Amino acid sequence: MLQKALSYFNKDKHQWYGWIDLEAGEVYSNLQLLDDTATMPTEAEVNAKIAELEWLENRRSAYPSIEDQLDYIYHNGIEAWKTDMITPVKEQFPKP
Repeated sequence: MLQKALSYFNKDKHQWYGWIDLEAGEVYSNLQLLDDTATMPTEAEVNAKIAELEWLENRRSAYPSIEDQLDYIYHNGIEAWKTDMITPVKEQFPKP
């Protein structure tokens, strides 16, 4: 998830970061700046982006498929869909 989060920083730069020691793993403390014109995000900024991405992924995977949602709306209506399918997921994974 770290690399996915890092892709949100320095979007105008190609390959702006790398790893100091490949054997040490892909962790923030092993991150190095490869492009002098890029800015290094703080660990807190990166962790916040990771939390946001995890929240998005959790919600995305908890919702039923679009096909199932549309079928539910057709048979039960929009209000039932909101109450039965959407609200429980939003409550389980509240926006950070």
